[in-house]
Amino acid sequence: MLQQTSVARVLPKFEAFIDEFPTPQHLAAAPLGDALRLWSGLGYPRRCRNLREAARVVHEEFNGEFPRSLETLLTLPGVGQYTARAVMAFAFEHDVAVVDTNVSRVLSRLEGKPLKAKELQTLADSFVPQGLGWEWNQVMMDFGARHCTARQPLCAQCPLRQQCAWRGNGDDPAPASAGASKPQGRFEGSDRQARGRALRAVADGATTLARLAKVMGVDNERAKVLVHALVDEGLLVRTGNRFTLP
Repeated sequence: MLQQTSVARVLPKFEAFIDEFPTPQHLAAAPLGDALRLWSGLGYPRRCRNLREAARVVHEEFNGEFPRSLETLLTLPGVGQYTARAVMAFAFEHDVAVVDTNVSRVLSRLEGKPLKAKELQTLADSFVPQGLGWEWNQVMMDFGARHCTARQPLCAQCPLRQQCAWRGNGDDPAPASAGASKPQGRFEGSDRQARGRALRAVADGATTLARLAKVMGVDNERAKVLVHALVDEGLLVRTGNRFTLP
């Protein structure tokens, strides 16, 4: 839920979601449409679909026990390197490094050069103190978010100034590193906005393409392309000329 979404927006949705689906079994047994209704407002509904599919795999293939190894976690739908390591570090307290945007920025500045994903992960893993993976990852993320920030890093007060190759001088290597935050396209008038409007409208009941086009604020041809894409992604179901949540 927190991927590209603020904590303030996520908290009430997370609490409602966990109340409704406290275990992977509960989510796996529910229609995807029920999960999408609770997800509404967070955007990127494919994340919700992947989460439910991952819950189904956990329930059916792992007897409801969440896998703990990197290799097995990566087999779950929607789970990539970052999510797998975050689960290992924060849920199971394994000594693995979690490289988010903040950590990527800190490490590339320390090295004084842009770093590729594999380089970042290897370097981050080398710093994790044995038995302190949970604490270390919290510290690294917080340091990047509060001290080694993107726009106004506190270089003069930095406790790592002597070890830092950049020190605020010259071109910042962080933006060119893997995992660096990239500016999102404009939301107003975007396909993302139109898709979200369509899903919210369908959540209120079955509706037609013409009605969806009006709600989405786009012409019929664009609405057709976007709505059919939602159907192909399993986020909408078409029955005749009407659309419902799955």
